[in-house]
Amino acid sequence: MNRTARYYALAGALLLGAALACQQWWPTLPEFLLGVLYGLGIGLLFAALVRAFRAEGCDDVTPAVRRRYLREFLPAMFGYVLAVFISVWLLKRVDVPLLRALIALLPVPAIALAMRAIVRRIRDADELQRRIELEAVSIAAAFVSLGYLAAGFLQRAKVIDVSSSAAMIWVFPLVCLTFGLAKAVLSRRYS
Repeated sequence: MNRTARYYALAGALLLGAALACQQWWPTLPEFLLGVLYGLGIGLLFAALVRAFRAEGCDDVTPAVRRRYLREFLPAMFGYVLAVFISVWLLKRVDVPLLRALIALLPVPAIALAMRAIVRRIRDADELQRRIELEAVSIAAAFVSLGYLAAGFLQRAKVIDVSSSAAMIWVFPLVCLTFGLAKAVLSRRYS
């Protein structure tokens, strides 16, 4: 495991430990903040896993492309997190349907900017990296679509009961998660 993966794993474990401790000793902590701690902890552990199994040399872009990507992606993701917090807070206080719709869609432009940064990074990568990215996104889309379809059939048969809003919100994160796993495996295959 490389140094970066160890740092991610350590930070993720600390955040998960903090979440568990808060849940045990601070029961009045808002669920939203507890969810943020758990989400960041699990996300960092997943990043450590992907980083540990990623083959060196199969995710290379020029330093200029990497800098531009980080300059575009990180502010977009910060804006997304901020927009989610603001949206959740405002939705509890606003009753007008049109205004609620606009508030609910507040995080979407930030994700669009993040996607733009990802597409630009892929476009400026070499041919091998573009092939890895294309295969990974294809695998992710296929697996998540198949899972969503299977869950739809199970829901229709009344075997499971998942709210439609929860199912819709989790599609994009599941595509990202599956993409990361597929990319790590494919990077090793092509190294």
